[in-house]
Amino acid sequence: MSAGNKSQGVKQQPMLAQMPIDLAGGLSPPARVLSESAYRQIDREIAKYPADQRQSAVMAALRIAQVEKGYVSPEVEVEIAAYLGMAPMAVHEVTTFYNMYNQSPIGRYKLTVCTNLPCALRDGEKIASYLKAKLGIGLNQTTDDGLFTLQEGECMGACGDSPVMLVNNHRMCSFMSFERIDALLEELKEEAKLNGRA
Repeated sequence: MSAGNKSQGVKQQPMLAQMPIDLAGGLSPPARVLSESAYRQIDREIAKYPADQRQSAVMAALRIAQVEKGYVSPEVEVEIAAYLGMAPMAVHEVTTFYNMYNQSPIGRYKLTVCTNLPCALRDGEKIASYLKAKLGIGLNQTTDDGLFTLQEGECMGACGDSPVMLVNNHRMCSFMSFERIDALLEELKEEAKLNGRA
């Protein structure tokens, strides 16, 4: 499975076979792209599992890397694979299977709208269309100012609250009407201004 197969319009990433990987699956120089802080966080996740099952921390390690770097690059995949003692392709398979991992740079705020059947029946597709028109972008695109990326997501486990959307994989927004979307976008724009990102 490749990153390009996950959704239409997503630029295909370089194949991991082209990365500098030694035969043992480790890194060739240059080494680390993640910070010491990221490694301390990953170590805390690894400690949750038996010593011989450190690979179980792969999803947490990818999340930590994405928070630090903004997306999971092939170099990050290789580095995590080496650190967890996994084949780089095994890490790549996790990255490309779950839509919460970004494989290319995205906007400051990733807006993921659920359009799975329960949300679709309760206006999920309408709010996705509204966001496209409001932001002037399509799905899997980023606004020119780099502030918003719009994506479609699968079930978020909040069908009773539909339509729902996620902001940056961490903030669930429920019962999203057009008015609530307008208020959310304004809030995020103000937050970006306060943080010097607008």
